[in-house]
Amino acid sequence: MSALHVLLAHRLLDHIRHERLPVGHHLTEQSLEPVLGTSRSPIRGALACLAKAGVIRAAPPRRGYFVAHAPADLERAGAALPPPPEEEDYLALAQDRLAGRLPEILTETEGMRRYGLTRDRLRRILERAANEGWIERRASKGWSFLPMIDSPEAYAESYALRRVLEPAAMMMPTFAIDTAILRRLRTQQEPLAAGLYRTAAHTELYAANASFHEALARLSGNRFVVQTIVRQNQLRRLVEYKEIDDRDRVRRQCEEHLAIIALLERGERGSAATLLAEHLANAGREKVGRLREVLPVIIGHGAAPARAESG
Repeated sequence: MSALHVLLAHRLLDHIRHERLPVGHHLTEQSLEPVLGTSRSPIRGALACLAKAGVIRAAPPRRGYFVAHAPADLERAGAALPPPPEEEDYLALAQDRLAGRLPEILTETEGMRRYGLTRDRLRRILERAANEGWIERRASKGWSFLPMIDSPEAYAESYALRRVLEPAAMMMPTFAIDTAILRRLRTQQEPLAAGLYRTAAHTELYAANASFHEALARLSGNRFVVQTIVRQNQLRRLVEYKEIDDRDRVRRQCEEHLAIIALLERGERGSAATLLAEHLANAGREKVGRLREVLPVIIGHGAAPARAESG
């Protein structure tokens, strides 16, 4: 199986986990094209990779695949997958950026020398970072790092912005309560609050939190609100590659999410906006304090050693 198939398999696993697709959910190449943003041939390889790991099961010829595990068991099932290609190198780049060990402009020659990578492999890593919003290719030469949420002060500023914007967006005339979206959010948040918060992967917790706030932003009907909240989530993703949450706080946040959903389901937008503002204030205060404790640990390690690579 190719590196692309493994990478797509991990993205598909994240999709299954994020959407909490039930056992028996039918997966077809056609339905996954917009999800993975690629053609059917690579998707076919990704599905075969997941089937080999036992995450999904093959149907009779030309009938696709079906989800084989409940959402709570996906993390254990996914452990049989090969690790994502270049993940170690990608995280090394992220950690070096957080620690301030990289210049504002990184040339490919410098990156190849620092990490011991071929140009093609380095470009794949840089393009992934660009897709996640913390670096961009320069028009002339090299890659420029973009501003990010990489310090307690930046976190505090981000939460101050969100406390102003998200509750106000809920009170916009264009805000429309969509019961199907709220039901999907409830389905995602309830298992976490009930106990899954203890064992869920940090990536799953992050995705559940981000999708909750982005979904509420989309209900506002204002594309610029959505753009801002999505961008804030992208900017904080980098530092959250490392675990910075305590699990009890995650449980409390999920319970608050559910309380906000319940208020919206009853049409109580004003009360939901007030609770959302309190939720963001509490989360920001706790996360900034936690980040002050753990950030020195996150960025305190030396740069990853260069690794020789052939091919």
